[in-house]
Amino acid sequence: MRQVYREELNAISEGLVEMANLVGSLIGLATTALLDADLQLAETVISADRRVDERQRNLEGRAIAVLARQQPVATDLRIVVTSLRMSADLERSGDLAQHVAKLARMRYPQRAVPRDLRRTVLEMGQLAQRLMAQAAEVIITGDVKAALQLEQDDDRMDELHRAVFQHLMDEQWQHGVETAVDVTLVGRYYERFADHAVSVAQRVVYLVTGERADELPPDI
Repeated sequence: MRQVYREELNAISEGLVEMANLVGSLIGLATTALLDADLQLAETVISADRRVDERQRNLEGRAIAVLARQQPVATDLRIVVTSLRMSADLERSGDLAQHVAKLARMRYPQRAVPRDLRRTVLEMGQLAQRLMAQAAEVIITGDVKAALQLEQDDDRMDELHRAVFQHLMDEQWQHGVETAVDVTLVGRYYERFADHAVSVAQRVVYLVTGERADELPPDI
């Protein structure tokens, strides 16, 4: 019976890793669809969001079953509850990837991102994908230092987000209001996606240490 219990907890962890890898892949595909005005790729990302939702429902079902049948306490209870919260972060990340793809579809056959911002948006997309890959690795390893490093790596996303706004506010902006709104939304989608990756990593910190990331001693 105990072996089955451990297998259920492992399955929940594996489900989180699968979700993280999936949404990381989707934000990468959505970025390509956005920058290349690739309608087929955008549709692929939009449709794939159902897979993210299904995986979250499956994970929630497993977690609730463990709570009901095993009545976990202490560390095991923390694993189950924290996993539920992480799955919510990952599901929302999938939604954000879908938002990027929907914007690409809405502006097709035109590109939503003007040429002078393509490099910045590309870096945002690549960084978002990399941060989520790091979050997936942290779930696997339980490496607290790597989890804390993720928040520092996210600083670059904040810099890129500010750069987008600075570009929009420049008096030489000539792309109109509609494009400005599109770019504003895109910047926000990537920034929020990165925040969810950081949130997942911070929850791993809590899972491993029992303390919040901002409560840990600085020399950990």
